[in-house]
Amino acid sequence: MSDADKEKPNPYEVALAQLDRAAKVAGVPQSVRDILSQPKNEIIVNFPVRMDSGELRMFKGYRVQHNNILGPYKGGIRYHEQVSLDEVKALASWMTYKCALHDIPFGGGKGGIKFRPRDFSQGELERITRRFTHALGSNIGPEYDIPAPDVGTNGQIMVWMMDTYMNVVGFTDKNANRRVVTGKTLASGGSHGRETATGQGIVHCIAEWARDRRFDLNGATYTVQGFGNVGANTAKILARTGASLVAVGDWKGYVTNGDGINPYKLAEHVHKTGSVIGYPGTHSISRAEFFATAADIFVPAALELEIGIEEAKALNVKLIAEGANGPTETAAEPILRDKGIDVIPDILANSGGVVVSYYEWLQNKRSERWDLEEVEERLAKRMKRTYLAVSEYAAMKKCDWRVAAMAIAVERIARAYAERGIFP
Repeated sequence: MSDADKEKPNPYEVALAQLDRAAKVAGVPQSVRDILSQPKNEIIVNFPVRMDSGELRMFKGYRVQHNNILGPYKGGIRYHEQVSLDEVKALASWMTYKCALHDIPFGGGKGGIKFRPRDFSQGELERITRRFTHALGSNIGPEYDIPAPDVGTNGQIMVWMMDTYMNVVGFTDKNANRRVVTGKTLASGGSHGRETATGQGIVHCIAEWARDRRFDLNGATYTVQGFGNVGANTAKILARTGASLVAVGDWKGYVTNGDGINPYKLAEHVHKTGSVIGYPGTHSISRAEFFATAADIFVPAALELEIGIEEAKALNVKLIAEGANGPTETAAEPILRDKGIDVIPDILANSGGVVVSYYEWLQNKRSERWDLEEVEERLAKRMKRTYLAVSEYAAMKKCDWRVAAMAIAVERIARAYAERGIFP
């Protein structure tokens, strides 16, 4: 595992290279590219937390606010031992483009704490989360910067963030601040369909791709890297189309079964044991063997920059639907293109999460609760519409889909800057 990590390029440089390519195709002024090349704010907080043993430990937390010309900063909070400033900067910029691509009135932000959440008790996680929220103070807010779950965080962690924030701000408008975070549990103001939204969005994209290619998903095969919220939900929803999961991996290793793996039972196994390893009926394979597994569709849903040059050469699939943010290195893209592998880029494929986050925020703002059908119907409509827009743009400009999706986003941002100018 560590060998793969060592060679990873700087994610922020990858994000900048993507911005450059998109800005050229979109023909936006250099000034807009310059503005987007650096986040507006980079916040680093160091805070102590009392452990169950009674000792105090220091933690380092980040919140990067990339751009808010189109609306409040929006983006996940990541708990992972590899969180770094450059990683959070890259993720925050991808959030800006993701919201702009969908024409959602949000900007981009991202945050995180550098630690391994699985090494801590539930009580310690709660205290870490509450201290972090308190340390961020007024750097987040329901109309200013709205966090959400990401790698290593979930609905419960969002509820602790919300509760801490609500108890620090004004007493009378406490409930108006419920929308300071999205991705909450249902009981505490979350939205139906938010938990599965990212996976649902990925499958909408895959289904549109299959329809365009006259490709039958029933009987197709797929592999998934990463089996957290995104990977597991994508695998379950994709299984309903009749496609079959043949190989899967996570932080502990990779397993395969050519006859298919039941994603519902696998999710139960992961819930119990913490990993896909040891799931009955599968056998272990190496990371290299996983990437070389023949399948129709590959869904990378782990961390960024997992598809390097070696992986791109090994891949034997028709389609990559990017569940993770930034899973593909710049140097790997031409290899995939030469092999004829289609790529549905992250800011399109995995954007179902932020779309439904926006719906959750709206429901909180209006004191409404939409039923699951309404949320899923709105999500399907928006994903399909954006998919079509990217597909038409790519055909018109004769560029790849990543450039097309980014270019649409950058054009929208450039238009806002052209109209508003730079104050004063």
